[in-house]
Amino acid sequence: MERIRTDQVTSHVGERVKLAGWMHNWRDMGKFGFLVLRDGAGTFQAVFDKPAEMEKLQGLQYESVLELEGVVAEEPRAPAGAELRDCEVRVISPVLEPLPFEINKKELKPGLDIFLNHAPLGLRHLEKRALFRISAGSATESGANVFQIDYCGRPAYVAQSPQFYKQIMVGVFERVFEIGPVFRAEKHSTSRHTNEYVSLDFEMGFIKDHTDVMAMLTEVMRHMFDRLTNERARELERLKMHVPTVGDSIPSFRLLGAQQLIFERYGEDCRGEPDLAPQHEAWLCEYAEQELGSELLFITHYPTSKRPFYTMPDEEDPSLSKGFDLLFRGCEIVTGGQRIHSFQQLHDNAIKWGINPEDIDGYLQAFRYGMPPHGGCAIGLERLVMQLAGLGNLRESTLFPRDLDRVSP
Repeated sequence: MERIRTDQVTSHVGERVKLAGWMHNWRDMGKFGFLVLRDGAGTFQAVFDKPAEMEKLQGLQYESVLELEGVVAEEPRAPAGAELRDCEVRVISPVLEPLPFEINKKELKPGLDIFLNHAPLGLRHLEKRALFRISAGSATESGANVFQIDYCGRPAYVAQSPQFYKQIMVGVFERVFEIGPVFRAEKHSTSRHTNEYVSLDFEMGFIKDHTDVMAMLTEVMRHMFDRLTNERARELERLKMHVPTVGDSIPSFRLLGAQQLIFERYGEDCRGEPDLAPQHEAWLCEYAEQELGSELLFITHYPTSKRPFYTMPDEEDPSLSKGFDLLFRGCEIVTGGQRIHSFQQLHDNAIKWGINPEDIDGYLQAFRYGMPPHGGCAIGLERLVMQLAGLGNLRESTLFPRDLDRVSP
């Protein structure tokens, strides 16, 4: 059964449906109880009268992430004019410690400093959700160096990625996107790297695994290419730019399978390497175009040692991650994957990789107070344009590029 959102429920009266979201309110009346579930679209009431199902909610704090199944019934007294009955519940992410303040009331009570210190939680309040759209940046663990600055006597960093904030805001909106500049303080001088670029990011909650993110990315790429074809014909003709057609799905290889293919087809043994070299990406895209009829190719299951900390390990082989890259005409243009949504797992991973959990407490707060399974990705805008236009250097597709040797114009 596919999940629906709370704003769709009233069109399914008489049907059994699946919802998922946060425990917004719970009233245990003894023989029955009323649960209010909140998701990115709103709230909906569910009635519990089975002791075994009510028992599953005992001890849970508000903001626990739940999945519900039940029958939609008309009920004029319910806020939406309908409610969920004959309910069964599955606890996805339990919250076991009390919240620092209540967020299920009409008005938030904490003072400004307390609210700001717990913003990952407070932003979930319905009024705050209505007020904000996201524009933020943060550092990530990906291995890139950051530009450190003096911020009023304290160290701070120029945005390296919106990753942490995207994940936090999944707890607020479920699905978020951001378009903005990111900065990498890396001393590289290649044709496919600069120190500043535009990143097109999205993050989505309540996913099954990384394949849901890949499916969404496939739709995004198809939409972008279709819009280019339909609305920028003059520019495409001037640039002699061929825009690829994206089918219902994009072919996919696991990293180990891709490396085996390279060995068998091209004679180079890169098996066991944690990543692909540029030549390997070129060969794989050549194969995909010639044999699979696609100019795009997903590579999945990179080692967890390559993508530590917040990328979800594969349950069948924890040495591999549920992360992916999207290759296009010989170059990686997207990185993404499923994220870890367990507070304890993230906390333990931080220690494992030498990160002090106190240094990322603002990020971890979101997971302490209930996060759903989620994932996302980041598209490198200039790399995408470079590959579309057949350019030989990323600087040609970058407006005022910044690299080792250039800070102006």
